[in-house]
Amino acid sequence: MAESKTKVVTGLVRFSYVNIFRSRAFREGQDAKYSICLLIPKTDTVTLKKIKAAINAATEEGVASKWGGKTPKNLHLPLRDGDEERADEAPEYADMYFLNCNSNSKPGIVDKDCNEILDPDEVYSGAWGRASINFFPYDSNGNRGVGVGLNNIQKLKDGARLGAARASAEDDFSDDFDLDDAEDF
Repeated sequence: MAESKTKVVTGLVRFSYVNIFRSRAFREGQDAKYSICLLIPKTDTVTLKKIKAAINAATEEGVASKWGGKTPKNLHLPLRDGDEERADEAPEYADMYFLNCNSNSKPGIVDKDCNEILDPDEVYSGAWGRASINFFPYDSNGNRGVGVGLNNIQKLKDGARLGAARASAEDDFSDDFDLDDAEDF
């Protein structure tokens, strides 16, 4: 079987906006999907080269099958620069490229030894791992571009959680609350 020119297995990436255990619609009227944002270090030139080649292959496929033999003027491409678009409000995007991936079906989710991960708390925004993704051309409601399908996720290591800091239940309730002194309801 020939290897797909549009499939990429990344190097080490950071996970953000992790929604891989249950499908979710982000807007009313949208289909529920599984999704994740991958933060790719700008120093990972091997993964970036593979991604750019897959985007080019998907673009060629779109020219041949979806866009009437030519590249659209306002073609939407999935690989974006975190320094230019997000680093001011989200420092974890600094020195990273990022892309959003989604799927209609649940991705495979494994640990470093390829054992299935079933606990949704195990893979979170801020964890590190690899992803198997596929690039494809689209033409939908006047929007044309290259999208990213999510195949599988491999968590390799923990990292600082992204998003708002949240205290543990133990920290929130560690005071000496006296139930006897509470008002009767």
